[in-house]
Amino acid sequence: MKSLAELEAIRERALKEMSLRENTGKIRVVVGMATCGIAAGARPVMNAFIEELHKRNVQNVNVTMTGCIGVCRLEPIAEVITPDGKKTTYVKLDPEKARRIVVEHLINGRPVKEYTIDEVE
Repeated sequence: MKSLAELEAIRERALKEMSLRENTGKIRVVVGMATCGIAAGARPVMNAFIEELHKRNVQNVNVTMTGCIGVCRLEPIAEVITPDGKKTTYVKLDPEKARRIVVEHLINGRPVKEYTIDEVE
């Protein structure tokens, strides 16, 4: 960092990333980030959600993290919760699956059934 302009650019970028994580949006994506989730690759999954939402300029979705969701053998896990409270649980995720969920579920409103807990179990 060599100037105030660079510092301001870093600040703006950080505020924009933080707004994606705040819990004030209409749709929430909650990623399990307990030790079991992190060991299974939850951090790259969460980053993929944030990056894809940012890339597509989706403003009505917030990405947050939580502790253990309770089915460690199916990690990484993410839940999509709509404003009306409907919850879809996605399991055994990777960054590519997260990107597909952004496009198909969060943007086009069609859950990706083959990644849901109902299809895997």
